[in-house]
Amino acid sequence: MAKFLFVYHGGAIPQSEEEGAKVMKAWMDWFAGLGAAVVDGGAPVGKSQTVAANGAVSNDGGANPVSGYSVFDAKDAADAARIAKGCPILAAGGSVEVAPIIEM
Repeated sequence: MAKFLFVYHGGAIPQSEEEGAKVMKAWMDWFAGLGAAVVDGGAPVGKSQTVAANGAVSNDGGANPVSGYSVFDAKDAADAARIAKGCPILAAGGSVEVAPIIEM
């Protein structure tokens, strides 16, 4: 098995406690269904800043703001993409970037 980093972009912010609980349940159910493939469930992240090569810092969240991350075990890139297709962020209009983690 190889490890893959899933970087989540976008997705709607829950507008109520009830909606937030429903979203959290969808994530927990997804993780539970994947079992041992979940290496690190990760976490949501706040607004990022970008540091350029010239030292300039912008606080606009970047070109494609990150909303969270997770790490999964998968057989290969196709299997990782299959796992990503079930991600709850897709139902909220977001996307999942999938990248293999290179062991050093």
